[in-house]
Amino acid sequence: MDEGQRLDVYIANQLDHLSRSFIQKLIEQGNIQINGNRDIVKKYKVIENDEIEVEIPDPELLKVDAENIPIDIIYEDEDVVVVNKPQGMVVHPAPGNYKGTLVNALLYHCKNLSSINGVIRPGIVHRIDKDTSGLLMVAKNDKAHRSLAEQLKEHSINRIYIAMVHGNIKEERGTINAPIGRHPVDRMKMAVVDRNGKNAVTHFRVLERYGEYSLIEAKLETGRTHQIRVHMTYIHHPLVGDPIYGQKKEKFHTNGQMLHAQTIGFIHPTKGEYMEFHADIPDHFSKIIKTIENLYRQR
Repeated sequence: MDEGQRLDVYIANQLDHLSRSFIQKLIEQGNIQINGNRDIVKKYKVIENDEIEVEIPDPELLKVDAENIPIDIIYEDEDVVVVNKPQGMVVHPAPGNYKGTLVNALLYHCKNLSSINGVIRPGIVHRIDKDTSGLLMVAKNDKAHRSLAEQLKEHSINRIYIAMVHGNIKEERGTINAPIGRHPVDRMKMAVVDRNGKNAVTHFRVLERYGEYSLIEAKLETGRTHQIRVHMTYIHHPLVGDPIYGQKKEKFHTNGQMLHAQTIGFIHPTKGEYMEFHADIPDHFSKIIKTIENLYRQR
């Protein structure tokens, strides 16, 4: 046990399919017990031999509206759906944004979704950012959700991204092993931090070099928020078009970071077979690559 760690942080590390905000809500509602006691403060710090019991309440009735939004379903069966999310689409509803999300679309196109993540995130096992395009796996029942979440926890899911970054990366390949946590000053950002950071590992290799730009393949060993964006900025190669971690002035209009989740592979929850799916780079990304390539050739 990580003695001295905040309770919500400790539980989030053990059950990483639960967000810290959700865990804090469970503490407030008395759904978490420490040594049989439900009256716990949010900032409680765990100590050796603490007996922690977490009760996940029954999901509320779904209140998010199903919407007839076209989505690119790559694969679907009774347990899982693999979707190719377009750039600009939010994965799940959040305060102030309850319509037009991938979840709204999934509720229309799929009869069933897992209930583990409750009203707002039914079926959602993992996320990609609004302006990141590419593949997501979605659970259609709780058994499948638990299986996929466990694979994520064990870092056994194969997730490969394509990204265009600033700078000419000299190495053919490399590994970034640097913990990621909330930025100590700007709480809207993530950063490489020593204190309260979670283990984060990204492997990358260079696909093409275009002068002051590099096209890379990034493979996630872990899955922290904004991991590739934070790690590439950390080594001074921020993603082209990244509005949070990138350069203030860009030569191209990108509508967000040039990042695409190209490949996802996992063990099927029921069949027990490894399945892998690929999604081609979308048109908006291809156009930027061609523009950069032409710019490079003119020099």
